[in-house]
Amino acid sequence: MTDFSGLTVVSIEQAVAAPYASGKMADGGARVIKIERPEGDFARLYDADAKGFSSYFTWLNRGKESICLDLKAADDLALVHAMLAEADVFIQNLMPGAIDRLGLSMAELREKHPRLITVSISGYGSSGEYSQMKAYDLLIQAETGLASLTGGPSEPGRVGVSICDIAAGMTAFQAILQALIGRNKTGEGRHIEVSLFSALADWMNVPYVQRHYGGKTISRPGLHHPTIAPYGVYPCGDGGLILLSIQNEREWQRLACEVLMRPDMVTDDQFSSNIRRVENRDALNAIMHDVFGQDDRDAMAKKLNEAGIAYGRLNSVDDLINHPQTQYITTMTSQGEVKMIAPGAMFDGKPMVADRIPDLGEHSDAIRAEFSEK
Repeated sequence: MTDFSGLTVVSIEQAVAAPYASGKMADGGARVIKIERPEGDFARLYDADAKGFSSYFTWLNRGKESICLDLKAADDLALVHAMLAEADVFIQNLMPGAIDRLGLSMAELREKHPRLITVSISGYGSSGEYSQMKAYDLLIQAETGLASLTGGPSEPGRVGVSICDIAAGMTAFQAILQALIGRNKTGEGRHIEVSLFSALADWMNVPYVQRHYGGKTISRPGLHHPTIAPYGVYPCGDGGLILLSIQNEREWQRLACEVLMRPDMVTDDQFSSNIRRVENRDALNAIMHDVFGQDDRDAMAKKLNEAGIAYGRLNSVDDLINHPQTQYITTMTSQGEVKMIAPGAMFDGKPMVADRIPDLGEHSDAIRAEFSEK
């Protein structure tokens, strides 16, 4: 993609959230200069599953240039200032206050370079009693209350991907796009602050409203929706699991009449509305389990499909790999090609063409030569 061609992003980054945001800029064609410690972004060492590269690093860093710098060294710091003089966006996810101590105050940079968009990503934000706490994805899942809603009825659970980091990276990317549009109108950049906590807390607005205003006790529903029924997982006769979702009364009527073969349930006071079905979930599930247990998963999926009921199989990662809807891109590393699942957005029906993954410090000499001359 070339939508962002001509834009330069400088990012002092590690882990997931900031690399996610800058990675989306790189996918769009921006030049992204990734500044790494001499030992590298520690996400490089999370695993070695992608032909010796980390799965996280391979996912988030395609198309970037890597330079290793010691930001406490005067010459390296001067090099960063030379880059920022020509940059459009500066992203960093050091601990709050650390970037100032290095002599890279966001406020001073924007005063010196009014068009520069600066982005700080942290765990809890730059102020407040939690601002200096270390924050990682699972810890934020716990602090925001997400973990209390995840898992089975007996114990909380972790969302199986780095959802807080991804939420923060997505939020930062959205804010950068908004700031770029604003700069086209005003000529001025702006400072953006995103925290893992605030990004994920925003996603918790529905349970917040239900609890704060509705007075509801929000419990862990496992693979059942807390406020819609039937909306959850049901075992079939062969042990396969199917999730289905009923969103309105028309769908409920079709499920009752065409799948459960119980048209009487449509007018039964226990099940006559979503509110009543939630209140009588145990009785509803007893009937659902009995019916679903009579067929194997493929046969039940066929019935649901013919009735126009939304459903999904509870798949494994192996199932995802072989799923007919899964699309792939191929990126190149110094150790060979790596096939990755394609980004969710397609443009004009075409998957993106992925750029290569940088080795640690691969572009150090070229970038030093370029900006030492400025």
